[in-house]
Amino acid sequence: MGKEMGVEKLLVLFLVLISIRYSEQLQSSQVQTLLRIQHLLNYPTALSSWNNETDFCKIEPSSTVTVVCYDENITQLHIIGRKGTSPLPRKFSIRSFVNALAKLPSLKVLRLVSLGLWGPLPEKLSRLSALEILDLSSNYFHSGIPEAVSSLTDLQTLVLNGNRLTGRIPDGLGSLSVLAVLSLKSNSLDGHLPDTLRDLNNLRVLSLSKNNFSGDVPDLSSLQNLQVLELEDNSFGPKFPQTGSKIESIALRNNKFTANIPEKVQSYYQLEHFDISSNNFMGPFPPSLLSLSSITYLNVAGNKLTGMLFEDNPCNTALDFVDLSGNLLTGSLPSCLLSNSRNRIVHFSNNCLATGDDTQHPFSFCRNEALAVGVLPQHQRQKHASKVILALIICGSITGGVILVCLTVLIAKYFLAKKTSARNTPTRFISEDASSSYTSKLFTDPRFITQAMKLGALNLPSYRIFSLEELEAATNNFDTTTFMGEIPNGQMYRGQMRDGSYVTIRCQIMKRSNTRQNFMHHIELISKLRHQHLVSALGHCFQFYSDDSSVSRIFLVFEYVPNGTLRRWTSDKHARRKLTWTQRIAAATGVAKGLQFLHNGIIPGLFSNNLKITDILLDQNLVAKISSYNLPVLTENIGKEYCQIIPVGYNQREKYEEKLDVYDFGVILLEIITGRPIKTKNDILLLRNQLQASMTGNGVNVVDLAIRRSSCSSESLRTMIEMCCRCLYEDPVDRPSMEDLLWNLQFAAQVQDDYHSSDASPISPIQRSGQLVIQ
Repeated sequence: MGKEMGVEKLLVLFLVLISIRYSEQLQSSQVQTLLRIQHLLNYPTALSSWNNETDFCKIEPSSTVTVVCYDENITQLHIIGRKGTSPLPRKFSIRSFVNALAKLPSLKVLRLVSLGLWGPLPEKLSRLSALEILDLSSNYFHSGIPEAVSSLTDLQTLVLNGNRLTGRIPDGLGSLSVLAVLSLKSNSLDGHLPDTLRDLNNLRVLSLSKNNFSGDVPDLSSLQNLQVLELEDNSFGPKFPQTGSKIESIALRNNKFTANIPEKVQSYYQLEHFDISSNNFMGPFPPSLLSLSSITYLNVAGNKLTGMLFEDNPCNTALDFVDLSGNLLTGSLPSCLLSNSRNRIVHFSNNCLATGDDTQHPFSFCRNEALAVGVLPQHQRQKHASKVILALIICGSITGGVILVCLTVLIAKYFLAKKTSARNTPTRFISEDASSSYTSKLFTDPRFITQAMKLGALNLPSYRIFSLEELEAATNNFDTTTFMGEIPNGQMYRGQMRDGSYVTIRCQIMKRSNTRQNFMHHIELISKLRHQHLVSALGHCFQFYSDDSSVSRIFLVFEYVPNGTLRRWTSDKHARRKLTWTQRIAAATGVAKGLQFLHNGIIPGLFSNNLKITDILLDQNLVAKISSYNLPVLTENIGKEYCQIIPVGYNQREKYEEKLDVYDFGVILLEIITGRPIKTKNDILLLRNQLQASMTGNGVNVVDLAIRRSSCSSESLRTMIEMCCRCLYEDPVDRPSMEDLLWNLQFAAQVQDDYHSSDASPISPIQRSGQLVIQ
């Protein structure tokens, strides 16, 4: 019996020793993991004290490093580097780094901020299955957000701010049922937000500012816990986002919203911060926003909001910032905004308020602007129109001007007819199989296919025929809010398709006697305009006269490019932000590649495109796209043979036509370099001569000040200036070829990249490189 008791004691002792030994091994393995992390991070200063003897579970927490342990397992790891830390060396491997982190199986909180981490976020993040908080802000991660993040089912906070992430938000994020904070600010993410975001019932913070998102925001009204919605500096719109009534902060500044402020917003009793500035919101401004029970910050500047304010409109006493400037408001400024103003900031300039100073427009300005954009109530528009007609009739009766009265009636009839013509014109539509005669040839005949335009290369849908019903639905029956502008012989609209994507629709009105067959050749050409640096064609729709079956209108559908013209980003004096030198080189290179495709990428090539800087649009990633081509169907010359459409084969005529486009490219390059809008031939000659003089250090330096103040390589700038001047030679023979242009542009880009990657400092005011002086 005693022997058995002795064996039992020995066994218990053995098990205790094993347990202790196992615990020591477990602790040791995690120590080695942390030291491995220190090594992979290239031994940052914050981790300089880490070694084999460090008791990590007893490290005093600091603002840069915190390690938290529970039950001899590491559960939290916070490492915060210095802001602006450079990327880790090339030998760094994000996969190895995540493999090391995966050896901390109990890790619940991981914050790795400003450490120079780079590379694509790997799918192996799914191995960190216990994570509840993940913060990888201010690093250099690129590519998309991996679907693997969706498998972190315990994740409550995901913060990826300040990286270089691209692509769309994965649909799978909507499956993270306990996610409370989603913050992806300051990246290059794009596309529409997934509808699955409305499944995040525990979401409290959604912060997506400073990306390239577009389209309407999904309906978030079911997210009753949502408190913060930050969407600034994107291309969201046109509809106001729908949220729950417990929202505390809404930030929509600098987007593309054009709708009214919903009435529901006036019931957001917890709303403290409301910023919808720098959009295109229309309709009445609700004065009750000033007196919301929790409001402290209200900014509606830079919209087209209308309505009348009164001195006795109430305000919340806690309201400390109000900006009403740049709208169409009338009446009197509420006296409550001026009382206790010592601690309150109030802006209200550029309205039509009766303030008695020169910061306001006259009342008529706001009334006319409201009429122009159609934001007055319908009964007011009718009343206003009635007054105008009545005044004219009275004028006619007084002066005996019967002709004037008749003219008034005719004008009224004309505009009414114009407004209703889109709905009353007899229409008939071609069926889908009617296109087979040319689409089959388009996709099988090698003369019509080049490697650069094969479908699918640009992630665009196949070119197709649209029905008029589709286009009417996309534009709300060609509503004025979707109108983008006049074009030769027609109008241009922005439409939103059923899948949420935006398109640009050109409506061309045609003369009678043109049958569908007359347009087939031009449609074939248009269908081939699919390239990274062209505003690519997506399809078309024919509308016919009912009496003779000739084409009455053609609707051409192109991709929508959201960021305006290249001029807006280079030489517009009202530009909020200008392109950097590197971005300007990239834009110029994109234009050159687009021109090369128009010349050589399709058969027959398109020359003499009469290109202007306002014909160059920038997409959500600031990629340059040519929006104007020399096609008869885009002008008024159907049925005429155009000398600019030339069969392939290098002859003298084609070379001459190419050099016309090279000259136009030189004018664009001149505006890119000088940052000054060019509108006349004299502007071209003057700036070209001044630019040439600057290369020798003589005369006035006309290089854009924004370029001179930036980190710009002298050699890169000199190469661009030389190419610009060569493009503008009077004799076309002396101008460079497109191949020569592209080579030099790519050389300039490489020199600039090398300059950035070196330790060189920005050009000083007196530094010389060759003969070029930057001053």
